[in-house]
Amino acid sequence: MNILFEEEGSFKAGSVLADNTTSLQVELPTGKRSKVKAANVLLRFVAPSAAELLTQAESEAGSIDTDFLWEACPEGEFGFEDMATDYYGQKPTAVEAATLLLALHAAPMYFHRKGKGRFRKAPPEILQAAKAGLEKKRLQAEAQERMAGELKAGRLPAEFPPLLREMLYKPDRNRIETKALEAACAETGLSVPRLLEKCGAITDTHEYHLGRFLFEFFPKGTGFPAPWDNNEAPPPILPRQAGEVTDHPPSPGRGDGGEGPPFDDGEWRGLPLAEVHAFSIDDAHTTEIDDAFSVVFQPDGGMRVGIHIAAPGLGISPESDLGKIARERLSTVYMPGRKITMLPEPVVERFTLSAGSHAPALSLYLEVAPDLRVLGHESRIERVPVVANLRHHDIEPLFNEQTLQSGLGEFAFRDELKRLWELATVLEAGRGKAGKQNNRKDYNFHVDWERTSPQGPGWIEIEERPRGSPLDTLVAELMIVANSTWGGLLAQAKVGALYRGQTSGKVRMTTVPTPHEGLGVDCYAWTTSPLRRYTDLLNQWQLIALLGQETPPFPAKSAELLAAMRDFDITYAAYADFQRGMERYWCLRWLLQQERDNLSAQVIRENLVRCDELPLVLRVPSLPACNPGQKVALALEGIDLLDAELRPRFTELLDSATVDGALGEEEGGE
Repeated sequence: MNILFEEEGSFKAGSVLADNTTSLQVELPTGKRSKVKAANVLLRFVAPSAAELLTQAESEAGSIDTDFLWEACPEGEFGFEDMATDYYGQKPTAVEAATLLLALHAAPMYFHRKGKGRFRKAPPEILQAAKAGLEKKRLQAEAQERMAGELKAGRLPAEFPPLLREMLYKPDRNRIETKALEAACAETGLSVPRLLEKCGAITDTHEYHLGRFLFEFFPKGTGFPAPWDNNEAPPPILPRQAGEVTDHPPSPGRGDGGEGPPFDDGEWRGLPLAEVHAFSIDDAHTTEIDDAFSVVFQPDGGMRVGIHIAAPGLGISPESDLGKIARERLSTVYMPGRKITMLPEPVVERFTLSAGSHAPALSLYLEVAPDLRVLGHESRIERVPVVANLRHHDIEPLFNEQTLQSGLGEFAFRDELKRLWELATVLEAGRGKAGKQNNRKDYNFHVDWERTSPQGPGWIEIEERPRGSPLDTLVAELMIVANSTWGGLLAQAKVGALYRGQTSGKVRMTTVPTPHEGLGVDCYAWTTSPLRRYTDLLNQWQLIALLGQETPPFPAKSAELLAAMRDFDITYAAYADFQRGMERYWCLRWLLQQERDNLSAQVIRENLVRCDELPLVLRVPSLPACNPGQKVALALEGIDLLDAELRPRFTELLDSATVDGALGEEEGGE
C-alpha cells in the first residue's frame, strides 16, 4: 500500500510500513522513513509505485487548461477526488487524482484552499482582478528587464529623467525603475552615480553634489514666496531726509503681509539718528552686511567706539511670514560661488548696512579711556548713517602688520582703524589670548561662472590669506565684545536667549548662560549676524524687547526657545558640513584646472595630512610613520569629482615644520 500525503506545504508519496490508525510509518522513495499523521493522508493507492506517482502527475498536470478547469468546477467547496471524477468522467486512477490535485494546488489565483485536499474556485471578479495584477507584474518584469538592459548598454531609459533626483539621493526601492537600476549596478559592478554618469544622466558633478544638499534641505526649491521674489519686491528703505520730523514712536514693525506694504519707512523713521559716521569691513562678496563701526575721538585722547548691528528685528516679528521663513531656513547657506540666503534679497537690501543708508541698527557704544581701558558701555536702538563699506582686498594692502610697523600711509579711516586695532589687542589680551601663535590660513574661493573649465561650468580661483591679520583681529574682538556684553545683559535680566558655550573643549548651544572657555568670556550669545543666522535674529528680538521695556517674544525655557535651539544646532552643523564638502570639491577642481600632479603637505597625525596650498585634509595610506608637523611631498594618482576623492601617494620627506593646531578649533566667535 502506498499513500500520497501533505507535509509542510508540499506533497509526498511513500510506501506504508505500518498503519497504526492515527498515524502511519512510511518509507519514502529516498529510503528515508517518516511518521505521518493519518489526517495528512490525501490518497491511498496500490499502483503505480510511490516514486512514479508524483513524477507522472507532475508531468500531466502541466497539460491541464486552468481556465477550463475553473469553468468546470462547482460553485461550492469541493474535494479534489470528487472533482477528478467529474473532470475525467469516471473514477480516477491514482495518477489522475494526483494530477488534478497538483493542478488545483498550483493555481491559487483560481482555486482557494479550504483545507487538506479541499478547494473553492475564486469568484469571477476576484479572479479578474488577480489576472489583471498578474498581467501588470508580467509587463513590469519585462519593462524592468528592458531598462536594466539599456542601462548596462550605457543608455538612459526614457522613464528615468523625471525620477533622477529621487534615484540618486533617496531611491524608492518599490519602483521598478529603482529595481532595474540596482540590477544593472549589480551586474556591471558600478555604483548608482557612476552608472548614471556613464548613461549621460550626470553631466555636471557640481550640480550633482549641490543637488544632494538641495534635495534634503530645500525640497521645494530655494526661492521665496511672493511678494519676496525679485519681481514683486517692494522698493528699498529710503534714508530719512535732513530736517524731516516725525511725531510717532518707533514700532517693532510688521512684515506680516497685512494691508499696505510689508514695510513702512515710518516704522523706524522716528528712531533717533546717531551722530556718527559708520563704516563696515567685509570681503568683496558680502551683501549681508550685519555690522559696522564708528569712532568718535574725545578731547582727552579717549574715544567712543560704536558697534552697530543691522536690526531686521525692528521690521520682522517672530510670528510674521518673514519670521517664519527665517525660522524654517535658520541660516544663510554658504558655498564657493553661491549662497542661499536666510532672508529674501529685498529684505536683506532693506536692512543691510550699505553705504549711503541711514539703516536701523542696534548699537553698542564703548567709552574707552586714553589708555584703552573700557570704562563703560551703552546700548541703543537707532538709525545709523553708514558712510563706507570697506573691503578686505582694498584695505589689507594698506593696513597690515608690516604697514603698522613701518608707518601707515594716507587712506580713508586710517586713524579709526589704527585706534580700533590697538583697542582690539588690549581686548584680546584681556581675554587671555594675547600672543597666541596662529599659523593657520584662511582661503577665499571665487568662482567665475562666466568661464568654463574642462571639468564643467565655473573657473575656480583660491586665494590664501593668513588668519589673524590686523583687520581680522579688529573685527573679531569687537564682535566678541558685542556678543559677550549683550549676552551678559540678557542673562542679568533673566531674559530668555540662545547662548554659545564651551566647556571641556566642547562647543554647544544652550539656553543657559555658560562660560566660553575657548574665547575666555563668561557669557556669549550670538547677536551680531541677524541677517544670516536665526539665533542672532532671535536674540535681537529679545534685546529689542529688553531695551524697550516690553515683554520678550520668547519666554525663558519655553518650548519655542528650546525647539529653535535644537533645530538651529542640527541645521547649522549640516550647512557647515555641506560648505566644507563643496570647498573640498572646488579644491579638487582647482588641482585639475591647474593640471597638478603633486602637492606638499604637513602631517597632522598618523596618515592624516593638511595640504600647504589648499584647505584640504587628506588621508595618505602610504605615509610612513612621521612626527606631527613633518612636511611631506605627495604625488596625485587620481582625482574623482563624482565621489569628491583624491588618491595621494607619499613620495618623500621635506623640511620639518611646527604643527599648527588642532582641526576645527573655533576662532574669533564668528
